[in-house]
Amino acid sequence: MQSKPFQRLFASTLLFCCAAATPLAVHAQDNSPKVLYIQREFTKPGKDGSLHEKTESAFVAAAKANKAPFHYIAMNSISGVNRTLFFSGWPSFQAWQEERMKITPAMGAAMDKANIPDGDLLTSADASAWILNPEYSLNTKGMVPGAHLMEISQYVVKPGHYKEWDELVKMVLAGYKKGVPSAHFTCYEMAFGNSTSGHVYIFLTSVKSMDEVDMEFATDKDFAAAMGPEGLKKLDELEAASVESVQSNIFVLNPKMSLPPDGLIASDPDFWAPKPKPVAKKPAQ
Repeated sequence: MQSKPFQRLFASTLLFCCAAATPLAVHAQDNSPKVLYIQREFTKPGKDGSLHEKTESAFVAAAKANKAPFHYIAMNSISGVNRTLFFSGWPSFQAWQEERMKITPAMGAAMDKANIPDGDLLTSADASAWILNPEYSLNTKGMVPGAHLMEISQYVVKPGHYKEWDELVKMVLAGYKKGVPSAHFTCYEMAFGNSTSGHVYIFLTSVKSMDEVDMEFATDKDFAAAMGPEGLKKLDELEAASVESVQSNIFVLNPKMSLPPDGLIASDPDFWAPKPKPVAKKPAQ
């Protein structure tokens, strides 16, 4: 395994606390939801951007008007296939069920109606549920205000090679603790979804600006120095033995397509709830 892929995803993590049952504590403690639900919408060519934002904004308005009990964060892809991700989180699967039970028939009908125009823009959609893996996470500190970009790296582990994967991740953890002690990251493992192969893991990394991406690459040498030549060789061997596939992409958070909790809005109000700009008065004739 080369150090650079892991360097990109082990930088500073954006932790989602999207459920009303999950309190938001900025920079206070690890409040990552134990259960993370990800919905993906893949847009047709030319149907993303403002068109998709308009239909999703209508859904947000319908949810607010009907006092929906749920919250979520939306983000649009910058790299890879055009798609939008919607993240929701809960402290348990039971909490997820209890939230769904609060959705009344009238509320569901209103949101279904708002969803119809959205479907015309999509090629496909899917959903998955993930469980927090604290053993593979490091220095999680809660929501990072001002982080408006997200790197997501996904690793698919070969069936029957979990032991090598476990050793690989723990070596990387040790390397970052020694060489880049300021690193933050949160790991989730897929519990339910559409994977047809082995275990699937994602690592979430918050980014305030692209300058931080440059800085992530700049610290490669520190991680490599901490691992040493033999350590890097061992990482390569373990990756070859255990990793079936890996991909990393960048997303930009979209407040107009999101339904964030009050605590998140309060932590970054100019981004999540900007005040309307005053309309300029026309000069007197």
